[in-house]
Amino acid sequence: RDGDDIRVNLLHARSSSVFVNQSLYDQLAGQCGSRDKSAIQYVRNKLQSAKWFVQAVKQREHTMMQIMECIVRIQKEYFVDGDIHLLKPMVLRNVAEESGLDISTISRITSNKYAETHFGLIYLKDLFSEGIANKKGKVISNKVIQSVIEETISNEDKRHPYTDQQLVHILTGQGYNIARRTVAKYREQMGIPIAQIRSVWV
Repeated sequence: RDGDDIRVNLLHARSSSVFVNQSLYDQLAGQCGSRDKSAIQYVRNKLQSAKWFVQAVKQREHTMMQIMECIVRIQKEYFVDGDIHLLKPMVLRNVAEESGLDISTISRITSNKYAETHFGLIYLKDLFSEGIANKKGKVISNKVIQSVIEETISNEDKRHPYTDQQLVHILTGQGYNIARRTVAKYREQMGIPIAQIRSVWV
């Protein structure tokens, strides 16, 4: 974070330290007799493979930066404050449209990747979520809904935990239009058991 701006850097940029040793190639080529065409071709093929590898590393890092900068643009408010409630709905298609890259590329690059931020380490896949419209018609991330459910349950009376229907009423009062089955699904996704089991934990 730099004021109200977010700067993106690769933690371990490797492209600058990967290069083809041209002098070594020249030395090897010099040792190959001018009549030994197969040896010369062998060295040339290996040099071409090395150049391709270097280019592949540079392209991968460029793509990673391009995708992460795109994600930051879409989720700038979240990255500035680190507040989960500021997370916007975002699917792979949104990043693909913004970056001009294929959805499969977005999925591959963001898999098993983390971002180190001023508010902690985040798993990139956790930034992707579907949207749900609230009472005002504004589309919010289902991650926000999950966060509200988790916070509400953490503050409940442990002797009388909320049922899913009671959670629906609470969320409705906060402006979130959500069905009971959706509350149950999100609760289960977060590994939170039903009210009857939570009451036994007291």
